[in-house]
Amino acid sequence: MVLNRNSKQDLEDFKSYILVEKNFSEHTAKAYYSDILSYLIWLDEEACEGVNFTKVREYLHFMQKFNYKKTTVARKIASIRTFYKYLHRERKVENNPAENLISPKRPKSLPKFLTPHEIEQILSNINIDTPAGYRNRAILELLWASGMRVSELSGLNFGNLNLENNEITVFGKGAKERIILITDRAKTYLQGYIDYARSMIAKGYNLGPITDTTPVFINKTGFRLQTRMIRNVINDITEKLELPKKVTPHMFRHSFATHLIENGADLRVVQELLGHASISNTQIYTHISMQHMKEVYEETHPRA
Repeated sequence: MVLNRNSKQDLEDFKSYILVEKNFSEHTAKAYYSDILSYLIWLDEEACEGVNFTKVREYLHFMQKFNYKKTTVARKIASIRTFYKYLHRERKVENNPAENLISPKRPKSLPKFLTPHEIEQILSNINIDTPAGYRNRAILELLWASGMRVSELSGLNFGNLNLENNEITVFGKGAKERIILITDRAKTYLQGYIDYARSMIAKGYNLGPITDTTPVFINKTGFRLQTRMIRNVINDITEKLELPKKVTPHMFRHSFATHLIENGADLRVVQELLGHASISNTQIYTHISMQHMKEVYEETHPRA
């Protein structure tokens, strides 16, 4: 199959749009790109700009033969809808043919989280005797203390730091700016990393002067530490501990929110700290707390 030349260019422009303007994470942008590429391959030489609702719905019927999970189908529909929304914004199509597509209902599942004991177990098993180890401890301390996304942490520059007030400015989804708070312990590790470990991580490389746009977390060659490497760091640490859970960077975010609410934090405050556009996204953590309370009650109450 051959991609239509104009469609191929639309795809590349769309990729730049979701990465730069929409500020999608690399992981999400890669998934959306792959979804649209599959769709364009199915269209073959037909231009995506001339497609109507009936044609898009034909593609959904075609996808059924692959028995995708509902979550995967929902994401693919979201990808196509976003793609055509972009084309409409660029005035390449008169309307969005995917706008009225109905996504399958996603099964409701509660996010997995770590207990404070499990988090302390992970943190205490990081070897901080090496520059990279100290950096990794600072990273995980920040994730646990702030609830920031791993993409937000990777994107931190020195201009985002206000350590005197225990504040960090991050740019979340849609390039929305918010201020997050960090604990004194997280600040101590972050300051130690900046003062001592950071320059030794890229030993032999000229890092140049630190400016507001200089990345905070770097790899061994002095470039910005990417989200994939942060995931690898967490995998390496947790696999040695043989925890019963598959630990991801996002679990630190879930754990942060869950434990704040369990300890009486106002839902609106947690919403602001997480950068959720809607409080309905934050309310899921009250469900996690209730589930956890029931488990503790059943385990500890003599009549339960």
